[in-house]
Amino acid sequence: MNNTLRGIGLMSGTSADGIDAALVEISSNDSFSIKMLEFERFDFEPSFKTKILASFNEYRADKLCELNFEIGEKLALAVKKIKEKTDFPIDFVASHGQTIYHIPPGTQKVPSTLQLGEPCVIAERTGLTVVADFRTRDMAAGGQGAPLVALADYLLFNHLNGAIVQNIGGIANLTFVPSDKDKSKVLAFDTGPGNMIVDEIMRTLTHGKEEYDQDGKIAQKGKIHQKMLKELLNHPYFSLIPPKTTGRELFGKQYTQEFIKRGRDLNLSDEDLVATATAFTVESIAQAYESFVFKNNQVSHVIIGGGGSYNQTMLTWLKERLPKLKVVTHEEFGISSDAKEAVAFAILGYRTLFNQSGNVASATGAKNNVVLGKIIPGSNFKELITKIYR
Repeated sequence: MNNTLRGIGLMSGTSADGIDAALVEISSNDSFSIKMLEFERFDFEPSFKTKILASFNEYRADKLCELNFEIGEKLALAVKKIKEKTDFPIDFVASHGQTIYHIPPGTQKVPSTLQLGEPCVIAERTGLTVVADFRTRDMAAGGQGAPLVALADYLLFNHLNGAIVQNIGGIANLTFVPSDKDKSKVLAFDTGPGNMIVDEIMRTLTHGKEEYDQDGKIAQKGKIHQKMLKELLNHPYFSLIPPKTTGRELFGKQYTQEFIKRGRDLNLSDEDLVATATAFTVESIAQAYESFVFKNNQVSHVIIGGGGSYNQTMLTWLKERLPKLKVVTHEEFGISSDAKEAVAFAILGYRTLFNQSGNVASATGAKNNVVLGKIIPGSNFKELITKIYR
């Protein structure tokens, strides 16, 4: 059996900004190891991002049908561009796709999830075998379908003396990796909003000219409204016991419009609105640690990834809020903060091809650990299977 493969992980997050594509070499011959060979970010055109954002609330079935194939073409193009940059042979693609809607267990609706980005298009355009649609199997096993990066976090950071791996994308989510390497103690859940509210405020205030608060400069100029922040933290999501997940359904455009209205009623300036939204993300993250991680666990590091790791105000406030911990970014460990989730899904695709589980049941709430995803054979499928199982 050949345990070394090269795969391209593809990720498009809840912010719908574009596609992260990471080519990695993964091996588990003696111990698990990973080497990133290429990484590139492919931004969506503003009109295409608008189309994706509109799909969250406004699209009919025919529009979603078209969008599924359109995103598939974008993902395939990202793979082809990565292939053009390297001489390394590539074995597979692992695509998360673009989440359009996610209904976790615990609501009055049927637990379900929908990611677009047709994997058959990727396989047809690139000739590579594709592993995709990772979240549905975990949900079928009774899980939240997220966060699925927990296993990758465990494999990458279990050498530390207790670590919280904190992704700050549109939604913020954490993985706690215990110091004793006991996988049954891994904890993972969405802490709440990440950049989602700040980004939507910036779009609203600038009439679409600015998509985010670059480097946190606007928040730095503002003043946090403590009364409003306290009100925000009373949202019922924060008191739910993990495992739990959330998304635009709770903290999306409608929530942000209500946020802005409340801020205006309190005479907040534009800068104050952004500062208070930034503080909301920071405080909801810190309180999640205090409520669900610190009480029974030893923690030495907080490792920040995602777009929020580049918001210097958010990062500074988080360090100030957690003075006893070493708060660093993924770059400290030789991993791009942008690339982290794409790398994680490459790892999950790798495990699927070897018939290994990809979820952590203690993190997602699933009844058991299961093999994730669906395999779409490319023209290299026979060669790939022979390589794996010879």
